[in-house]
Amino acid sequence: MTLQQLRYIIAIDDFRHFGKAAEACGLTQSTLSLMVKKLEEELDVRLFDRDAHPIAPTAIGRRIIDRAKVVLFNVEQITEMTRSEKEVLSGPLKIALVSTVSPVLTPGLFKYFGEHFPSISLQAEEMLSSTIKDKLRKAEVDMGILAGPVEDPDLLEIPLYHERFLAFVSPKNPSYSLDSITNERLFQQPIWIIRDGLRQWIPGDSSDNGFTYDRFFEGGRVGILIQVVNDNGGLTIIPETHTDLILYSQQHCLRPIVDPVPGRTISLAIRSDYIHQAKLNAVADAIRHIIPGTLISPHLRQGPLVL
Repeated sequence: MTLQQLRYIIAIDDFRHFGKAAEACGLTQSTLSLMVKKLEEELDVRLFDRDAHPIAPTAIGRRIIDRAKVVLFNVEQITEMTRSEKEVLSGPLKIALVSTVSPVLTPGLFKYFGEHFPSISLQAEEMLSSTIKDKLRKAEVDMGILAGPVEDPDLLEIPLYHERFLAFVSPKNPSYSLDSITNERLFQQPIWIIRDGLRQWIPGDSSDNGFTYDRFFEGGRVGILIQVVNDNGGLTIIPETHTDLILYSQQHCLRPIVDPVPGRTISLAIRSDYIHQAKLNAVADAIRHIIPGTLISPHLRQGPLVL
């Protein structure tokens, strides 16, 4: 078994076509097929179902390909250890973000990296928290940014910043006349949420007995919730960092939530065997420039991160 053979089966899985995978690998289709066949013979398993259209991994093939991605990730880590600091700050960097963080961080990340680390090819993609953790474990992304706690033994969590939740209230709602809204009053009325699709959650609904602030956002953009409140009345909850994304003419609809003040911690997650300290600190520096200093976690304020 060779590392090149592992790259070949990953390419076939990506393209689901021998011809396209061979072209991407710089081989003829017959050579690629032969290399995969040799690997199958060595392992004594079928890696791909060639009768499927498009071609697909077998059950054991899926597990082997997932493990191959981790193996190649670790090989690349060893290579990067031998590079100079200047050389390390180049090449691709894949970051996955939850949708309620992406609008706040993504534009600033691209701006900061474009100005300070132009040799890094930054790729950012929105995903659900569960997908981010799964892709980190499979080494399909380098870093994930999501709401903590991450609670995964395979991942290292670095708190980035802590933000409050605020209420966005329609002028037609009775709570609009208040300077602040208590938790008790907030949950005495329907609230627009994005969970299992956009809907109004009614406190006391037996299907949502487990409702908590950290479960409020399960995919979807905060801007949609704001527009729904503008068009339909009622209220919703938004993270503090989204206030700068709200039109100045709508800022009057924001109200603090008190007794107690709810919030969440946004964390950066990496594999526990991640060694690319220079890129990690490049992202940390970008976050310090994007997020107000009052929200930055003490851990991040202390200076460079050390793995």
